[in-house]
Amino acid sequence: MNRKLRMPPTKIVLAVATVAILSGCASVNLEQNLSSANASTSGFTDGNLTLARDQNERDALRQRASELLSKPLSQKDAVQLALVNSPSMQAIVAQNWADASTAAQSGRIANPILSLERVRLGSETEIGRLLSFGLLDLLTLPTRKGIAEQRIKQTQLRLSSDVVDQVTQVRQAWVRAVAAQQTLAYTQQVVASAQASAELAKRMQSVGNFNKLDRARQQAFYADTATQLASAQHQVTAAREELVRLLGLDDSQAQQLKLPERLPTLPKEPLSASDAGRQASKGRLDLQIAKADYDAAARAQGWNRITTFTDIELGVRRDSVFDAAENTHSTRRGFEISLQLPIFDWGGMRRDAMNAQTLAAANRLEATARAAGSNLRESYSAYRTAYDIARHHRDEVIPLRKTISEENQLRYNGMLISVFELLADSRDQVNSVMAALSAEQQFWQADAALQASLIGKPTSAGVSGGGAAAAEAGAGH
Repeated sequence: MNRKLRMPPTKIVLAVATVAILSGCASVNLEQNLSSANASTSGFTDGNLTLARDQNERDALRQRASELLSKPLSQKDAVQLALVNSPSMQAIVAQNWADASTAAQSGRIANPILSLERVRLGSETEIGRLLSFGLLDLLTLPTRKGIAEQRIKQTQLRLSSDVVDQVTQVRQAWVRAVAAQQTLAYTQQVVASAQASAELAKRMQSVGNFNKLDRARQQAFYADTATQLASAQHQVTAAREELVRLLGLDDSQAQQLKLPERLPTLPKEPLSASDAGRQASKGRLDLQIAKADYDAAARAQGWNRITTFTDIELGVRRDSVFDAAENTHSTRRGFEISLQLPIFDWGGMRRDAMNAQTLAAANRLEATARAAGSNLRESYSAYRTAYDIARHHRDEVIPLRKTISEENQLRYNGMLISVFELLADSRDQVNSVMAALSAEQQFWQADAALQASLIGKPTSAGVSGGGAAAAEAGAGH
């Protein structure tokens, strides 16, 4: 439906200028997104996330990576290295920048359309010029700007969440890599003991002081430990390469990577449940993300409800008519409004879809809020259980094994037990140390998972009965 009316040129210019000014309101700033992510995760990462956009910035990050690789890499330094060196981390930031820019674009008005036409009838030539833009888009611009800002906030929160997830993976991979090195060292001690037992049994059988069955048992144990050694060697490689991938190291950097010989010592006291609750109450990312999703869906629903019924376009027209026969020239000015008539589609299905999306977002928010406390309690239980088990091994099991070993050494010196019993006791002691190491590994993995849960990114603690199983295996030999 077109309707032509006259409109003063000054008003046309003013309207176009107003559109130009308002359309520039919604914008996004990468530095602002990075600052927001760094502020929300500062206590978690102890570092700053950045994006290298030119060669100078890439060189600076690589120099920082070289400094970190020049010494044995601690868990904290591993996180810093991932922040400055990992291409995956850079991809997360770049994709977030793209998502934020797309969100900001949704808050701007579309560019006007300039239509030109030339019509000739007899001696008359008419040249028409029409400048049109979405009037409904202009009228709802403040609302759409608010929705765009809400979506930009969503991208900022998701960036923080992605960083927390990546950092947690790095922390847990570092624990597995260091623990694998320690396990290999103790496995080599068990193999050396088993090899000595097998060789001694072989010699004693050759002189008739050992029967064939007992010698076969010692040889079988040696064969089993050799298999365990091969598995431990592969585990060192697998855990190290997993860490290399998460840190984003190239081949030359991977060769420079040095890890500490041991895991950190257990803290003197575990984090209390009350302290964990206070830290978590400062603002969980999962709740903030769910709340932002709901707010964005609710605001978009109110705006989109109008657009499902109709659309309105405003056009400013200026036509020039040339009459060659009469040698005259005239100009016609006016404007036209185009209104979309809701005859075949009243937008009911689209409104249903928006209602459903808002309802889904509300229920996701409720589900997240209900699960938050449960996730935190589970993570804390895993953390505290792993700490108690690790401390039990350190304070109870290892001292007892040491006492047993010392007593067996005295009994051997008094010729009360054989050398095979002494070697078996030595293997049991090493296996107890390996079980304690497994418990420490699980504690530090549970610690990383708890820290992620406190900030609002629940993840698997990776805690199992591995330490107890290793202890039982050691006792069985």
